[in-house]
Amino acid sequence: MKQPVILSVNSGSSSIKFALYPFTDEGVTGSNLTGVIEGLQPGGKPVIQCRTGTEAQTLALEQADISAAGGDQFAAALQALHGVLMNHSADMQIAAVAHRIVHGGERFSSSIVIDDAALAYLHTLDTLAPLHQPHNLEGVLAFRRAYPEVPQIACFDTGFHADMPTCETTLALPQSLRATGIRRYGFHGLSYRYVASHMAQQSARAFDPAAGRVIMLHLGNGASACAMKNGKSIASSMGFSALDGLMMGTRCGALDPGVLLHLMQQGWDVKRIENTLYKESGLLGVSGISADMRTLRASSDPQASFAIDLFTYRVIRECGALSACLNGLDVLVFTGGIGEHDAILRQQVAEGLAYLGVQVDADKNKAARGAEIMAIHTPNSSIEVWVVPTDEGRIAAMDAQQLLNLN
Repeated sequence: MKQPVILSVNSGSSSIKFALYPFTDEGVTGSNLTGVIEGLQPGGKPVIQCRTGTEAQTLALEQADISAAGGDQFAAALQALHGVLMNHSADMQIAAVAHRIVHGGERFSSSIVIDDAALAYLHTLDTLAPLHQPHNLEGVLAFRRAYPEVPQIACFDTGFHADMPTCETTLALPQSLRATGIRRYGFHGLSYRYVASHMAQQSARAFDPAAGRVIMLHLGNGASACAMKNGKSIASSMGFSALDGLMMGTRCGALDPGVLLHLMQQGWDVKRIENTLYKESGLLGVSGISADMRTLRASSDPQASFAIDLFTYRVIRECGALSACLNGLDVLVFTGGIGEHDAILRQQVAEGLAYLGVQVDADKNKAARGAEIMAIHTPNSSIEVWVVPTDEGRIAAMDAQQLLNLN
């Protein structure tokens, strides 16, 4: 009898992240295959990289494969991925494909089995997350074609924040606009759900009814901060779109809307503004060098240093605002690519929050490299500080299993 597994997928504009998660009656276990297809952007060279335990494999797509797929790199990459999965999982059966979908809008706050009506609605949200939503949904269609008999599950990043207080979700706009769904949503919900579930196991203080005031920092190419009280999101740095809040790799984060009015008065059209705010700003725009924090750390250019300083400042500033929403702070958690691996940034954020009682152990902080959950605060710190490697795919797989009652 074949081992049932759930294929978790995160489809982006130039890459597809994937992982296989076995499951039993007792739940989803750790992934036994993870990987990414990169180079799917126009002119890119698609490559599949996957890892099973300590073994890694890289497979470059040949031009003949792309030509056979009608020149469609995405389709050719999926065909190649199908082959990889079949080779790896000959004794496994894919029971569901769980997709990370960034925006669920007002209609969807929990995971669903995707049908045509749901797809049509989700496409109406494309402009709210143009770097993610259209590509997430393109991935759904592609995997539908590849696995027509397998249920496709949508797991929403906005879901974790669905019950935030009204004062947090309401924008100070006319009621006629608010009635159309213009409100603050919050994102990175699958990551925050994973972190919250592990903090429930690791830190009694994080879920103590007398305390339970947590700030989670998901810092990566996309970055946000979430205030959680006793396991529930009460505030998020991201709002109506995935553009708001913290400075990011290529996104500007919070911006005075007067800047947009000014640019429009200068003759900028919507496409130019959208491209600038989503793809040319953030670490890339400020530094003029790169959106990758590792590249900026290695650079001697003063603009690289300034971009890092600005990123760090914005994180500290947002933590101050969220601690006010929480009326204090008990636990601070770092996750995401930068949050898990950049010890310098963690140290500087801790120093910026020292007035709250945050103290980080320098040696523990340097030792935390995203391989495992680690506490990095000193014994004298008033605030617990943790580094938690996130796994959004596992949360999506868990939702798929529960939604379909798989066992």
